[in-house]
Amino acid sequence: MPSELTVHDAIDPDVDIRAPEQRRELSRSHGAILAVISLGGGIGALARYTLAQLWPTAPGGFPWATFAANVLGCFLIGVLMVAITEIRPAHPLLRPFLGVGVLGGFTTFSTYADDTRALLTPETVPTAIAYLALTLLCALAATATAVALTRRAHRITRRRQVTP
Repeated sequence: MPSELTVHDAIDPDVDIRAPEQRRELSRSHGAILAVISLGGGIGALARYTLAQLWPTAPGGFPWATFAANVLGCFLIGVLMVAITEIRPAHPLLRPFLGVGVLGGFTTFSTYADDTRALLTPETVPTAIAYLALTLLCALAATATAVALTRRAHRITRRRQVTP
């Protein structure tokens, strides 16, 4: 077995380690994948922590820093996925590093859920509902917008390269 991943290597997230034929899949450079995910996750989490420190949430207030991190992270994942799956193949460790690591560490479902739970008091229920709904809607819209804009930018760039 090669010790280095190639662009064509598929990594099955549903490996059953009890099945010997599936366990072999884990022997292929998964250490490198885990290392880049860990490094990227640390970078993303540090960026989110910094954002939260710079933009603190008042008690009972709308958690703007977490909202911004989740919406921006979703936008960036939309750009990344189009760039590495449709525009240009990337190194096999780029997607785990940026997508799972950096952007996975930057975005946060757990803080979103905890912020929502904390806002579920009689005086802040409307804020909780707004935060819950707006995060979901804006994150989905950001992803869809990023995909569309990235594809469009790529088409325009390709046309300009072809046209003298």
